[in-house]
Amino acid sequence: MKILQINNCHYRRGGADVVYLNTIELLKEKGQEVIEFSQSSDKNETALFADNFVEYYDVLNLSFIKKIKKSPRLLYSVESGKKLADLIEKTKPDIAHIHLYKGILTASILPVLKKYKIPVALTLHDFSLLCPRNLLFDGANKICEKCITGTTFNCIIKRCNRKNLFFSTMSFLEYNLNNNFYKPEDYFNRIISVSKFNYQKHSLRENLKPRLTQLYNFFPNINAVKTSNIKGNYFLFFGRLSIEKGLNTLFTAAKLIDKSIKIKVAGTGPMEEELKQRLYLENIDNIEMLGYKTGTDLEKLISNSSFIIVSSECYENNPMTIVEGYSYGKPVIGSRIGGIPELIEEGTTGYQYEMANHKELSEVITKANSLSDESYKAISGNAREFAIENFSDTVHYQRLMEIYKTMLVH
Repeated sequence: MKILQINNCHYRRGGADVVYLNTIELLKEKGQEVIEFSQSSDKNETALFADNFVEYYDVLNLSFIKKIKKSPRLLYSVESGKKLADLIEKTKPDIAHIHLYKGILTASILPVLKKYKIPVALTLHDFSLLCPRNLLFDGANKICEKCITGTTFNCIIKRCNRKNLFFSTMSFLEYNLNNNFYKPEDYFNRIISVSKFNYQKHSLRENLKPRLTQLYNFFPNINAVKTSNIKGNYFLFFGRLSIEKGLNTLFTAAKLIDKSIKIKVAGTGPMEEELKQRLYLENIDNIEMLGYKTGTDLEKLISNSSFIIVSSECYENNPMTIVEGYSYGKPVIGSRIGGIPELIEEGTTGYQYEMANHKELSEVITKANSLSDESYKAISGNAREFAIENFSDTVHYQRLMEIYKTMLVH
């Protein structure tokens, strides 16, 4: 089967990009022919069809006047449509699988796929079919569903995109273009939710429900991972250092626990300097900030930890931090929000706590730290077993191919 994989980025910028690239590798390993379509960048991983990628641009760093001039390109890229058409003419794909496309590749790719009668699957890595900002998160960094229950003009009123009028207006226009003009039911044969929570939210829309299916993300070569059921001497947070990840709650909780309990934070992001200042000004000496980690360095950090902490204060879907943690046999402490609770079996694969409740988080960390070696081995084994059952690349491939085949039938 010739499978066209489409995503805004061809490098590992965020969770959705990781899933896109992992999916490409998985399909190739299983003998499928993969055609990539993305944006050009010097950060890109190797791509066979890179010559057909869309020109790179960074609208965030443009002047206001240039942003205004480029705004039509944010909504509809003529270049994307032309380059995709050329790629389809050359490769003749059987199906297309889209991950992220808004803002870079844009909706211009949708009529092209329809013109060539290519069945399309869309993976919902966020809430882009329900929320102009994609996250169900407003400009005050609070969970918000006003665009589901009311008018999407709330995106502009609340300055939901970066607290910025321009970006919020563009999000509003883009959302309405993609939901009212390029209607999902006219362009997507199957819509894949990566969590049960995401599935339930999108099921509220009658036009989406018949096309929805649910499939968790996966961990590549999960059976080859060297797991560890030995209790490490630190807790680990790894990911983007941004407000919605609940790091302020985690740092406050760290002040309440015994100073002998160590927490390591790996990652970078807009809150990095602010968090470093908190460590210094508030004398939080049981947290160590490690900066960005990847590859074998990150693998060792995960493998040698005790628990993974997922302190998010937004509607997470299927966090790769939990997928990776469980795959290494590491239980998780997670906030009770979004798709996180469905992945944590209380006391069996980890522990939950009330979102943003630093007192309860500190109590859970203390409880987890007090586990005996025997109890820890049991909870570690459960986490690994959960990963094998839910995040296996073998299971994922079988289910994904089933989805693809149903698209070809219709």
